[in-house]
Amino acid sequence: MDGKGRWVDNVFTERLWRSLKQNEVYRNAYVSPLDALRGISAYFRKYNSYDPHQSLGYKTPDEV
Repeated sequence: MDGKGRWVDNVFTERLWRSLKQNEVYRNAYVSPLDALRGISAYFRKYNSYDPHQSLGYKTPDEV
């Protein structure tokens, strides 16, 4: 994201943050920052290891 015209990089980042917020953060009422850390860590483990992504040919990011 260091060059002019690299708007595509920002699109992927914004999509990831939107998915995180909608699927994890907004659905859970965290009591402490530690609870938030645990929940978000679990979300990223699932996101990278178990959920296939259409844009990756229905493979997980760990497989790619």
